[in-house]
Amino acid sequence: MSEILDAVRAGASGETLADTPMPATTRAVFVLRDEQDMFAGMNSRDKDPRQSLHVDEVALPELAPDEVFLVVMASSINFNTVWTSIFEPLPTFGFLDRLAKESYWGQRHALDYHVVGSDASGVIVRAGSAVRNWKVGDEVTVHCNYVDDQDPSGHDDSMRSDIQRIWGFETNFGGLADIAVVKANQLMPKPTHLTWEESSVNALCNSTAYRMLVSRNGAPVTQGDKVLIWGASGGLGSFAVQHVLNSGGIPIGVVSSANKVDTLHELGCQHVINREEKAYKFWKDEHTQDESEWRRLGKDIRALVGENPEIVFEHPGRSTMGASVFVAKRAGTIVTCAATSGYMIEYDNRHLWMKLKTIKGSHFANYREAWSANQTIIDGKVVPPLSAVFALEQVGEAAYEVHHNRHEGKIAVLCAAERGGLGITNRELREQIGEKRFSIFRRHDKEQ
Repeated sequence: MSEILDAVRAGASGETLADTPMPATTRAVFVLRDEQDMFAGMNSRDKDPRQSLHVDEVALPELAPDEVFLVVMASSINFNTVWTSIFEPLPTFGFLDRLAKESYWGQRHALDYHVVGSDASGVIVRAGSAVRNWKVGDEVTVHCNYVDDQDPSGHDDSMRSDIQRIWGFETNFGGLADIAVVKANQLMPKPTHLTWEESSVNALCNSTAYRMLVSRNGAPVTQGDKVLIWGASGGLGSFAVQHVLNSGGIPIGVVSSANKVDTLHELGCQHVINREEKAYKFWKDEHTQDESEWRRLGKDIRALVGENPEIVFEHPGRSTMGASVFVAKRAGTIVTCAATSGYMIEYDNRHLWMKLKTIKGSHFANYREAWSANQTIIDGKVVPPLSAVFALEQVGEAAYEVHHNRHEGKIAVLCAAERGGLGITNRELREQIGEKRFSIFRRHDKEQ
């Protein structure tokens, strides 16, 4: 067991941590370059993250001046970890090789293994010489926007940078490890009323939903706006529901089972459509969509809220985009950030141009947006949708669960933390919010 990990677990001071020697290696989750063709020719659903994700010791790199070493107490599973693990839509080693060509520090990333993970909560144990606002011993969460502040294209909005990347997906040394490498401009304060695992599941999905629905860079919700949210009980959708409610909007959640309807009701979403019950078939076959099914969805939405939605929160992609464009209100916006069901999109463009609708692309969030989104967590206005917790050794199984959509909300992974339930320092705020709010997704997940 590493001396530095033991010191963090014991709650050692920053001074003690600074004097504690760093190990040469860390336990981490990674995929291997020489295995990137292991699933060639297989259907995506049959590709198994349990076969490709490895847990073992890897070397710690040299620390750059603007980086910190973070003892990761907990991390989480995102769809990008699943994509890396099944090498889709393409192996991520190409991302690492391109990063290596850009700078001396970038060269460290092009290795024969890729340490994955785009979320983390933990404790800083070393800080580079250029780190100003953070120090050893600080408890933090990590957002995944990885940018170069010397790139002028990103200075209005870092997400517009020509070389913007996602940490742990398009870079190495990600958060599914006992010790991760993090840029200082990825760091945010850990919410004091949350456990390590609750703190670890928010940054990627919450920041993404915030940019899409609160920031002026997305389709900001105003009071009274009706917002259709696909996958509303999932990791991304559950944050979207809360941001719509906090903005005075009216969320219409779309879920896939009756149990998930109950989850959303408890979260505060009054209007929910159960796709399992409605049995929509938006595609007649692989090449043909069914406009009558789009119309049926629109009729069901109007029966709930009286009119079509001003905003559609889109992330399934191919399976739903045609319906999303159709049901959006005249001059409404379809804001999209992903394509978990397929990225080759088809829709009837007549319903877009003739009704003055807009499709708005959105990708993660800049530092200001991520910081503001994190503040909603710190203030207790948004609660983490944590549904399950796995050990680091079980990360393949955790990724498999996400790949097959077997959980609501978010799955956390304990890394350096010895057990769950640790890390709370503000129990008063937690009691004000109510313990029941923090267990919504875990309780309903167990009932499935």
